[in-house]
Amino acid sequence: MGTRMEVAQLEERMNIEDYRKLQGLFLDSSGSPRSLSRTEFVDQAWSSVGRGSKEEYGLLFDSVVFTQEHGSLLVDVDAIKEEGRVDWGGLSSFLLQELSDKVKNSRTRSGPRWKPVRTLTCPHRDPVQKVLYLRILGQYLTVSKGGNVCLRDREDMSLLHTHRLQNSTVTPKDLWVTDMVVLHNAHKIAVSFTSKEVCFYDILSHQDFRCKYKLQGLMFTPWCLDYWVDPSDPDQAVLTIGDIGGQVSALYFTSAQISLFERLNVRTDSDSADIIQWDELVRGKHRSCYTVTHRAHTPAWVRKVRYLGSLEAFVSCSTRPQSSVVIGWREKESRSLRVTSFFTKRGVWDMDHHRELNLIATAGVDHQVLLWNPCVTSGPVCVLSGHTGPVTAVRFMQAEQQLISYSKDKVLCLWDISRQLCVHRLAGVFPKTQEDTHTLLFLHEEQHLLFLSFNSLLLLLERKEEKRSSSHEHPVTCVLYNSLFRQAVSSDSASSVICWRVDTGQKVKQFRRCHGNAEISTMALDGTQTRLFTAGADGEVKVWDFNGRCLHRMNAGLGRSVDISQVLLLRRSVLVMGWDRMFTVFRLHSFSQSYVEPSEWKGGVQHRSDVLCAAFQPPQTLVTGSYDGEIIEWNSSTENALKKLRPLTEHREDTHLGVNGKEDADISIAVTRLFFIPGRTPKGGADLVSCGGSGVVRLWNSAHSRLVGQFTAHNSDLGSIVMTVSPCGKYLVTADREGTLKTWDIQHYYLELHDGITDEPPKLLSSFRPHLDRVLHLETCLHGNRLLVLSASSDCSVALSYLRGDNVGLFGQEEQWCLERTGPLHPQQEAERKQREEGGERSSQRDTP
Repeated sequence: MGTRMEVAQLEERMNIEDYRKLQGLFLDSSGSPRSLSRTEFVDQAWSSVGRGSKEEYGLLFDSVVFTQEHGSLLVDVDAIKEEGRVDWGGLSSFLLQELSDKVKNSRTRSGPRWKPVRTLTCPHRDPVQKVLYLRILGQYLTVSKGGNVCLRDREDMSLLHTHRLQNSTVTPKDLWVTDMVVLHNAHKIAVSFTSKEVCFYDILSHQDFRCKYKLQGLMFTPWCLDYWVDPSDPDQAVLTIGDIGGQVSALYFTSAQISLFERLNVRTDSDSADIIQWDELVRGKHRSCYTVTHRAHTPAWVRKVRYLGSLEAFVSCSTRPQSSVVIGWREKESRSLRVTSFFTKRGVWDMDHHRELNLIATAGVDHQVLLWNPCVTSGPVCVLSGHTGPVTAVRFMQAEQQLISYSKDKVLCLWDISRQLCVHRLAGVFPKTQEDTHTLLFLHEEQHLLFLSFNSLLLLLERKEEKRSSSHEHPVTCVLYNSLFRQAVSSDSASSVICWRVDTGQKVKQFRRCHGNAEISTMALDGTQTRLFTAGADGEVKVWDFNGRCLHRMNAGLGRSVDISQVLLLRRSVLVMGWDRMFTVFRLHSFSQSYVEPSEWKGGVQHRSDVLCAAFQPPQTLVTGSYDGEIIEWNSSTENALKKLRPLTEHREDTHLGVNGKEDADISIAVTRLFFIPGRTPKGGADLVSCGGSGVVRLWNSAHSRLVGQFTAHNSDLGSIVMTVSPCGKYLVTADREGTLKTWDIQHYYLELHDGITDEPPKLLSSFRPHLDRVLHLETCLHGNRLLVLSASSDCSVALSYLRGDNVGLFGQEEQWCLERTGPLHPQQEAERKQREEGGERSSQRDTP
């Protein structure tokens, strides 16, 4: 028991790069697999990975050998030639089983509760070939075999728009769509046809789906598609094609956001689309795109393809037993693929991959659902038996660590992966159709929706919402940490303010109707932590004590309703901004009156667009950011503008109008948050960080007025993000409109100036999702000896989390927490604690006679 606990602790501290280093130890100089003895493994793993102790690696080795000898894991034991040696298959399967046991022991899952099956109005007369969700439009897209496209509203599933895809290559009666994927980073869809071509359509061209490119000259009919985007660099993307000749082909795009293909010799057809020949790509004519292929499935049809970015590998399946599942591994610095195959009795219809568990699930023609470790080809990790007909579809529920499977006899099963049990079975609710009915599944996990198509019939299964604690009755707009009272303070759109005990999550007090019916958009605390500033949509900023008494009313909007985005307190003034090219200033000497009028800022109007945010660095450096991406540095004492900073804008393939009538180019560079990095000086590298549209974080050197680095923290289609910097200046926390938070280690990031602009992201420490909807505000705080993250969301909740991603809870939840007894120290405090312990040990040794 102690051994397993030690192994779990080592495992939790390791990341994907560490596991890749471990995997490399099991290859000899020629690249062939090998096994290691205990001494070899301990010494090489400890020196290669660079974390953990030799004792921990010894315990890990002993645990793997023990489970192999006792047969408690499904590993390739025959591959181990000598007693007391371990290969990569044995190690990876052991770690996978350890994770499964941890999940099983930590929580027991039950099946979901579904609402009654709902039949959607569907104008399609032929089979539905694909259902997708367009994040940028917030709509669902379906396409039929005949090329008819339908757009549906996300909320009520009403039909918004129908359109027939244009393809002049074939006559309308011969048009046959086989598959479709969304290219989120390029604002396009890719559609494959039986005419041996893949067409790329714009999804923002006024809903007429204008054809931009046609990829022609394919050897076989493309049958299935997959699209992957590098989360750290949206210009890098992979389109994978599986065809009826058994070939898997991949197109690697290197500048997808700018242009998918180069315009060499412009050739167009009657659809005004650029013609791209497959042979041109194979011969390397397009510098922005290259191809890799394998034909391991020949002569069977490729039924499903997936590119796994974490493994740099292509997974595909077919109904041919010898090549039921095939993985094409990218060789380092090479465009060739190393192929491994998985055997099943009768082949596979469908497959899916779980990112966290690194498991592949297959839908077997032999009625079985199998789970595979991608690195172990000898056999599946486990068999999920329960279907009585061929399984045609499988989908992982990534967050729940559950699996949905559907069989030809119209039975839907939900499996608990950790227990390897069917926890829910749904039958008798699906329509009676012919035996050869074409059925597909589309799972939108974030919205708890499952679409099923039966030829031209489209059904919707929606999970009943589980009772979830909410901190407020309305969307939460802001959250602050009051270090004096050791409380969290949150506001909402219904003009309420609530104070919470951080140690337990209990509500302390609530102030209602602070601005009447007007929304509180943001808040701020003064330096003494005894005064709270609230900004209302009524155009006023109010100053309160924590007994609920309003001390001052600041006339920021001059009697008008305005959108206030930030209130910033300086030494002798208060700045209010968000709705104009100039911020409004209130002098502290004016607060002798209860009703305070604004004063004039000596520097005048300098921004060309609305000022959205600001940051202050003592003694007198002020920076302000605007909607058009411009940052201006001011001297707060003289109130004069000193310099301007602007990002370098890239030329994009298309420019579209955004939802507010402003160009996407402006949205992508808008500055919505600004922070000086504590402990940094402008004489070094980056000392200022900003974020805003398109999920991009930018780092600046204020002394040299230049952009020094930028990286994509969240998917660009998710729009504007928010962020905060820890008090120690070592950590950056970002959040998006899907409720996801990410913690980045920036303590060693860009400490010195270099030529050019880096796009390498800092180390990602954690990614977690404490909210169901958009995160509107973030705050980090040092509470006692723990560094915590506070997040406010549109889902009406305020969450408390540890920096590494462990969730403490939601304020106001029924079960209270006790922060004093549980939870990790933040890294700086942990290091200091270890130093004290080591110093104490040395001291005691010196004092011992």
